[in-house]
Amino acid sequence: MSGHSKWATTKHKKAAIDAKRSALFSKHSRNITVAARNGGDPNPDNNASLAAAVARARMVSMPNAKIQAAIDKAFGTGAEAVVYKEVTYEGYGPAGIALYVECLTDNLNRTAADVRSAFTHAGGNLGTSGSVSFQFERKGSIAVDKVIKSDEKKVPDKENAVDEDEFMMAVAEAEGEDYEDAGDEWIVYTAYDKMQDVQKALEDQGIIVKGSELTMIPTTPTELDINDARKVQRLIDHLEDLDDVQSVYSTMSVSDEVAEQLAEEE
Repeated sequence: MSGHSKWATTKHKKAAIDAKRSALFSKHSRNITVAARNGGDPNPDNNASLAAAVARARMVSMPNAKIQAAIDKAFGTGAEAVVYKEVTYEGYGPAGIALYVECLTDNLNRTAADVRSAFTHAGGNLGTSGSVSFQFERKGSIAVDKVIKSDEKKVPDKENAVDEDEFMMAVAEAEGEDYEDAGDEWIVYTAYDKMQDVQKALEDQGIIVKGSELTMIPTTPTELDINDARKVQRLIDHLEDLDDVQSVYSTMSVSDEVAEQLAEEE
């Protein structure tokens, strides 16, 4: 019976992982479709927004067939034609934390109802447009592998990893504004309209760029204890689970200790 129980648990975990992967691919598919349509070209070489969307999809191992299907959908007709609209929602969650929610949807009524329900269930409330956006600043975000190309080796590896002082100089030369250590990668922040220029400048120096996207950085983050952070994180998780939601930004800040506790509870 223990073997059966273990198998049941394994199947349950696999199903949960598969469901999350499917939802993640769905979000990236929408993003690719919108980037392809807005750019007016299905070729990423001629469409910078599409190239960035495809790069982000590949970062989560989205299959090439799904990427191509999302591009094709941008120029489909009849039943295949899907028009997604970009819409944002702003509001306050537990502990007065501001949240900025970006969505891509083909049904505004459904999306508004789902997002409102998530806020209400968490004890928060939606605000009007502009009610929290002033607490964020739009920035470019570039994920950079901690590897630099070597003149001696065609294939970069961890033995050729660039040290932080060298990397800091590379970011400055590329005119990046700031960076942070994110474990196996660095995140470089740029002015929102300089992201592509900074990315190219980093690549020209041999830095391995994994992907890039626009993001929202809180200007006055609020540090929370574990109890309030747990409530806000539940709301963020609920929002991110919604099919129409692409990104959720908040003014929540936590200490390393609280972050570790939240990670253990996932």
